[in-house]
Amino acid sequence: MASSPTNTAAATPDTGSPVSTDLLIHLSALSLDTLEPTLANLSAAFSGQTVLVAMPEIAIPQIATSQTAGLGSVPSFANLRLLPYTPAAPSTTNWVLTASDYLNAYKLAQEHNASACLLLGPDSHTMQPESIRSLADATLSSSTDLVVSHYHLGPREGLVNSAILYPLTRALFCTKPRFPLATDLGLSLRMAERLATTAQRFTAANQQDALLWPASEATLAGYTIAETDIPTRITPHPTAADLNALLSQILGSFFTDIDAKAALWQRIRSVQPARTITEPPLPAEQIDVTPMLESFQLAYSNLHEIWALVLPPHTLLGLKRLSIMPPEAFRIADNLWARIVYDFILAYRLRTLNRSHLLGALMPLYLAWVASHLILIQSGVPPERHIEEVAQAFETDKPYFVSRWRWPDRFNP
Repeated sequence: MASSPTNTAAATPDTGSPVSTDLLIHLSALSLDTLEPTLANLSAAFSGQTVLVAMPEIAIPQIATSQTAGLGSVPSFANLRLLPYTPAAPSTTNWVLTASDYLNAYKLAQEHNASACLLLGPDSHTMQPESIRSLADATLSSSTDLVVSHYHLGPREGLVNSAILYPLTRALFCTKPRFPLATDLGLSLRMAERLATTAQRFTAANQQDALLWPASEATLAGYTIAETDIPTRITPHPTAADLNALLSQILGSFFTDIDAKAALWQRIRSVQPARTITEPPLPAEQIDVTPMLESFQLAYSNLHEIWALVLPPHTLLGLKRLSIMPPEAFRIADNLWARIVYDFILAYRLRTLNRSHLLGALMPLYLAWVASHLILIQSGVPPERHIEEVAQAFETDKPYFVSRWRWPDRFNP
């Protein structure tokens, strides 16, 4: 997969301190205006230690004009050794790690004999040096293969993750990274190799922007997973304004991954212990959920026949009650939401209807969940507590999903 290891020592300027190749830091989607703060944070995070930093070669001339063919130093950040690279599989996605990032990172880690690597995603300049160092220390632990960042987000942020990605990962794969699609990860070399092998199947098909799911890959391989807190970080936002297309991209990838690993998640059954939740004070602002509720009510009239192809009568009855519920009382029960998501995954697998149309039909239901969640937390319920309750509902109803997966005809609406 990777080219032969290169002799980096000859290319490193003699600064009196050896280059540590235990850890490779891979930067992706790096913009020129964030270059200097990113390097400043890395330099501070690894003060007194010389580290390898791989970055797209387009950024290198902006820092120093006298780069060597292999590694170069930056006078202002003398403990960093820059490794310019041309992506083996270029990506146009600039808000999340993609197949190309995993493939590039592993190639570089192997070429330079690194034992582990950090993948820092877009806008990583907003991470504090202490957070970067914490992520690195956890990654270099001999007992950990995958370190996933745990971000501290506001109540309106990361709701696709809270509503679907986190509960499903926890229920099906019995592991509970709060952000399964985190943009900052630590990988052991064997974890990097596994993800690169998976990524290569996508890049070989010219799907460089494909999303990968590290937590499920680690679970399948029997590798260890840990989390580290990232208290301060601006999470990158997709440039696409089409929420429907974005949701289809994320959920289409995730549902496909669930289908591919069905033999694994049907075997394991474990309820994860509850998280220790420390809730920050809630903001005083009130969020207008009226457009989301109107979208759901309109969809109930227009999409009812499509939903009837996917959802059983009991669920449809629950949606009917929701469609006439006053806004102040609007609340999607956690077990109802869990079964809606499970039934849509099954329909995605069975191709009950066109997958793009199917995921589009899920959108107003997701917006209804968001409205319900926001109404709930504005009533004083801590958001993380509710998200934990949602995850527990997914765990409780996993047998329902397994039964429908194995015998779908028995449960046809």
